[in-house]
Amino acid sequence: WGWQSPWGAPVLAAAPCSLADVMSEQLARQLHEEVSNSYISDYYCAPEADTSSDLILAQMLQMEFDREFDTQLRREEKKFNGDSKVSISFENYRMVHPYEDSDSSEDEVDWQDTRHDPYKAVKPTTTPKKGFVGKGKNITTKHDEDVCGRKNTARMDNFAPEVQVGDGIGMDLKLSNHVYNALKRHCDTEQRRSARLHEKKEHSTAEQAVDPRTRLLMYKMVNAGILENINGCISTGKESVVFHANGGSFEEKIVPEECVLKVFKTTLNEFKNRDKYIKDDYRFKDRFSKLNPRKIIRLWAEKEMHNLTRIKKAGIPCPEVVILKKHILAMSFIGKDHVPAPKLKDAILSSEDMKKAYYQVLNMMQRLYQDCNLVHADLSEYNMLWHDGQVWFIDVSQSIEPTHPHGLEFLFRDCRNVATFFQKAGVAEALSVFELFNTVSGLQINSDNEADFLAQIEALEKRNEDHMVKNRKNKETSNYKDTCRI
Repeated sequence: WGWQSPWGAPVLAAAPCSLADVMSEQLARQLHEEVSNSYISDYYCAPEADTSSDLILAQMLQMEFDREFDTQLRREEKKFNGDSKVSISFENYRMVHPYEDSDSSEDEVDWQDTRHDPYKAVKPTTTPKKGFVGKGKNITTKHDEDVCGRKNTARMDNFAPEVQVGDGIGMDLKLSNHVYNALKRHCDTEQRRSARLHEKKEHSTAEQAVDPRTRLLMYKMVNAGILENINGCISTGKESVVFHANGGSFEEKIVPEECVLKVFKTTLNEFKNRDKYIKDDYRFKDRFSKLNPRKIIRLWAEKEMHNLTRIKKAGIPCPEVVILKKHILAMSFIGKDHVPAPKLKDAILSSEDMKKAYYQVLNMMQRLYQDCNLVHADLSEYNMLWHDGQVWFIDVSQSIEPTHPHGLEFLFRDCRNVATFFQKAGVAEALSVFELFNTVSGLQINSDNEADFLAQIEALEKRNEDHMVKNRKNKETSNYKDTCRI
């Protein structure tokens, strides 16, 4: 059986060799070749590779050097770019490309992402710089009909992406210059029209909708706590869109529980013919001439805010101003539980309530003219609400002072609207338009003919305007003399 060592087989000592064998050059050369061949075979060669050729060995060594160079280049690229979002690639300086040393099908080059797409239609050849090819009878110039036709077909690829040009090159389509130019003009026109429509949609307040800037202002009101939330559109008009909102808190001012946001439309179409209400108003006359059309809309909102403040101060029922932000005016809500008060035209009133409403309107028009020094200028059954047994005035952005060059004409128009509505409603006590005008204004114009009545009003406005111009000149002269004296 024999005894075995627990530490395994004993290690045999190396056979001693003489110093002469160690110093032998032949032995050193033999050991060097064995180590070199073993290193190359283990690390650079495939098992089936032939290593007997010096050319193959050189190519393998060069490939390994290229790999080492690429690895170092990747380190330099990573160090250079760091954590920057914009990186610079050293890919063009690499010696070995990914698809050359990858056996995975996932790393293969996608031909659709390269410039050399084998499925891409071949573009027609163009004539050289000299302008012609061939000789003698076979000469073809750059003005040849077929060459120009194919060239125009290829140029259709430069049209906008939304234009579907099809595979004209594959069909060998030849477009004449006339047809190509007509198509190009049409595409350019449609592109400009699309851009205009997109810009109008982005920068204008449409029906029951707001543009991004207006929406941002509304969100800021909610974030600031002025409003709790914005519920939805309750009314639309020619000039504005009205939204219902729940009130929040604003500094020390008490915000009503229910509010409305009057968003003046930023489209200019409705304001082109309404500048007469503001350009001759002395309160805004100087600012009106210096503003661009878009800022004039903000001036309308500011004008309504000042008019509402003046009317509220006189005790006339109207919405209370909460805050003004550019072209958005926040006011108290006339109604209850998200239900707006009906317009006087839509309100179902008994004969007694209609008579009561008439006398309220008559009293409010007198106070508006005499106490507030204002003319509504657009008063009708559409701009009066009926709420809690009371008439309320709304929409006063166009209201002007009686000193306006057309102030009395606007007052006469308001009186005609009011008198016509209540007479049709069956109010026997309703005054005629001429009597109502004299009652509200305090003037005594005697005429039963509308044309004659308006002529006297225009003459009175002319005298008032001349008087104001004269006073203005006297004031300017006085100021000039005082300046010279100083």
